[in-house]
Amino acid sequence: MKLKPLLASRPLHYVAATLLVVTVGARAFVGGGRPADAVSVAPQVVPVPVVTNGNGANPEALLARTLHEVSNRRLDLAVTEVDKIISTYPNFRLAHLIKGDLLLARARPLTTVGNAPGAPGDRLEELREEARARLARMQQQRPAGMVPRYLVQMQPEQRHALVVDTARSTLYVFENHGGEARYVTDYYVTIGKNGIDKFKEGDKKTPLGVYHVTGHIPRQKLNATYGDKASELYGTGALPINYPNEWDRRQGRAGHGIWLHGVPFDTYSRPPRASDGCVALNNEDFEAVVKYAQVGVTPVIIAQGVDWASADAARNLRQELARSVEAWRQDWESLDTARYLTHYATDFSAGQADLAQWSEQKHKVNSAKTWIKLKLDRVSVFLYPGREDLAVVTFDQDYASSNLVNQMRKRQYWIREQGKWRILTEGAA
Repeated sequence: MKLKPLLASRPLHYVAATLLVVTVGARAFVGGGRPADAVSVAPQVVPVPVVTNGNGANPEALLARTLHEVSNRRLDLAVTEVDKIISTYPNFRLAHLIKGDLLLARARPLTTVGNAPGAPGDRLEELREEARARLARMQQQRPAGMVPRYLVQMQPEQRHALVVDTARSTLYVFENHGGEARYVTDYYVTIGKNGIDKFKEGDKKTPLGVYHVTGHIPRQKLNATYGDKASELYGTGALPINYPNEWDRRQGRAGHGIWLHGVPFDTYSRPPRASDGCVALNNEDFEAVVKYAQVGVTPVIIAQGVDWASADAARNLRQELARSVEAWRQDWESLDTARYLTHYATDFSAGQADLAQWSEQKHKVNSAKTWIKLKLDRVSVFLYPGREDLAVVTFDQDYASSNLVNQMRKRQYWIREQGKWRILTEGAA
C-alpha cells in the first residue's frame, strides 16, 4: 500500500504548525537550542488511555503516549513514539503532521496554527479537527460504572450493542450480561460532513435514533456491486442499518443507504466530519466491529452526546416498562377490548390506520373470539436518544386464539403520555 503525500510532495516541515501544542493547551517557544525548552505546557497532562484491544502497538495508545511526552516537555521521546505510529501505519496522516510540528518546534518559534507556507488550509484544518477529536476522546474518559441510558434491556441473542456518540466521534461496544450492558471497548469514528439529524436524501447528515444492523457487505461484494473505484470509499466493508426506521418515517425523514463502513486504503482514518452521512471507522477498527455485529440482531444507537446512567437507573426504567408491556399483554388476553385500547396513545398509528380505525378493527376482531393466549419472548427495550419519553420495544409474539394462530417478530414505540407509557405505533420488526 503506497501512502499518498500529505501535502503534494512538500517536505515534512511544510505541514508543521502549532497544532500539537495548541491542542494540549500550550504555546511553543524555541530557546537556547535545547529541545526540552521548545514547548511551554499548561499544567494539564494528557492521560494515557488503557489499550483495550490487547495490542500495545495500536496507534491510539501510541498517539496518547506522544501527547503525554509533549505535555511533559520530552520532545525527543515524543518523536520516538510518533515514529512508531508512522512505521506501522504509514498512511496515518495526522501522525505525519504531529511529527512535523515536533520537528519544526526544534528549529524556530511556532506562533500560529497552520501557517506553513503553501500548505492547503482545508487539509490542515481537517487534520486539526481530527487531532482535537482524538484529544477529547483521551481527556474525557467514559464515566466508570455508568452505562448509556438507552440500553434498558438487551434480549438474550443480542450479544453486543453499538452506541455512537457523534459529539465525541466515538463508537462504544457494550456486551450483554443477563440483559444488562457492560462496556467492552470504543473506537474513533467519522460522521456526516454536515453533522447530525438527517432529514432528507443527500443532506450529508448522520441520523440520530435506534437502529439495527441489517447486513454485512464485505470488500469482495462491494467491488462486485459498485466497482473497484467506487467501492474504495468504503474500505474493507460495510454494515448497513435500517434507516429510516418507523419513527423516522413517521416524522417524514427520508433517504437511505446509511452504513457503518471502513475508509479508503490510502488513509488510516478520516476527519470527524467527512462522510455522506454514514459512520466510518478505520479499516482495522471496522473489522473488529464486524466481529461484534449480528445481522438483524445487533442494535446501533446513534446519539448526540451519550446520556450516562447508573445500572440501578437502567434497572428501574426496565422494570417500569416491563410492567406496562405486561399489562398490555394481559389486557389483550382478557378480551376486554376497551381496557386493552387504553394502552394506545391518542396519536397512535399503524400503517394507514389511526387510533379510531385501529379501535374499530380490534372491537370487530375480538368479538368473534372466545379466548386469546399471548406469549412474549426475546424482549429488548431501548430508550430513544434525546428523548426521555420514547422507547423502542421489540419481541417475539406467539399469538393463539379460538380462530387464529400467529407468530411474528413485533416492534412497538412506547411514549410516556400523561405519566403513563402508551403505544405510539406497532408493526412487524
